[in-house]
Amino acid sequence: MDAQDNTFTIRNLNFFYGSFRALSQISMDIKPCEVTALIGPSGCGKSTFLRCLNRMNDTISGIRLEGQVILEGENIYAEEMDLAQLRQRVGMVFQKPNPFPKSVFDNVAYGPRVLGYSRKKSDLMEVVEKSLRRAALWETVKDHLNEDAFSLSLGQQQRLCIARVLAVEAEVILMDEPCSALDPIDTRKVEDLIRELREQYTIVIVTHNMQQAARVSDQTGLFWLGELIEFNPTEKLFTTPDHELTEAYITGRMG
Repeated sequence: MDAQDNTFTIRNLNFFYGSFRALSQISMDIKPCEVTALIGPSGCGKSTFLRCLNRMNDTISGIRLEGQVILEGENIYAEEMDLAQLRQRVGMVFQKPNPFPKSVFDNVAYGPRVLGYSRKKSDLMEVVEKSLRRAALWETVKDHLNEDAFSLSLGQQQRLCIARVLAVEAEVILMDEPCSALDPIDTRKVEDLIRELREQYTIVIVTHNMQQAARVSDQTGLFWLGELIEFNPTEKLFTTPDHELTEAYITGRMG
């Protein structure tokens, strides 16, 4: 696959918090309509790398980035990059569900309203229903759209947050340990949703759960002390890894 066919092309990425080098020489191709999982011990740079993909690290003072992060041929760190547009195209789902203190309907309609997609309630209703259906939540909440989003279970709140990303027509969904606060039943529902969404979206997920990475992803990268140790198709990485450190980590001998 040529570089222009990737969703993201990352080359020689170095990232610094002040003088601390959090990421070192990361190069990776993230392909469209695939799930890419990032694994590794705590503090190894996974979440920092994820936030580099929609420039959420920009809100932190004293950070510095070297190298290239190319989104469909466009350097997202170019001076002329529109950050609002970038974060609309590359949405983020966080570790802990973070619905707005609004109704279910207003949570999903918020982005389309801000972006000016439509001011008509009927058009917004169409967007909200479509997004909730894609997030496998419509049947649960269709009779409760005006109720507080915090009345939903944690698993439902997380799917609501996913629906919120879908409502603004994102192309990429970044997920930072999206199941870590969920019980096994809700975790399975989110994993099922990830598998369905990859037919239309590029998904990058940070997870500490290696079984989850094996279940949902097409490609997996192992981060270790800020370096990308190995990046391969998921089945290969978990069965015949190229690197001894990868084998030691997935077998529990290190990390």
